[in-house]
Amino acid sequence: MEEKILNYGGDGFEKLVAEGVTLVDFWAPWCGPCRQQGALLESSVLPELAGAAKILKVNVDENPDLAAQFEVQSIPALVLFKDGQQVNEFIGLTAPAELLDAIRNA
Repeated sequence: MEEKILNYGGDGFEKLVAEGVTLVDFWAPWCGPCRQQGALLESSVLPELAGAAKILKVNVDENPDLAAQFEVQSIPALVLFKDGQQVNEFIGLTAPAELLDAIRNA
């Protein structure tokens, strides 16, 4: 199965994070560090996951209520879920190694 980053479309967030480990990337297209974080997720994090977790991108401009629910005040913001429960969060540009360590520990 080809690994890919999922884009949140506005419905069923709880279901998407309910099972397994999910890294949620809160971002916006106008945010330079967000674009850089997205490139790192695609090039350095995703290939290392080997099905152990999924990555879900949430555009804060299109989903302000969800961003507010998780008190996202600065982007990029990454929130790590395990079986529907938030277990970690990262604010600002975060190194792939730090994210992979957190995912493996979840």
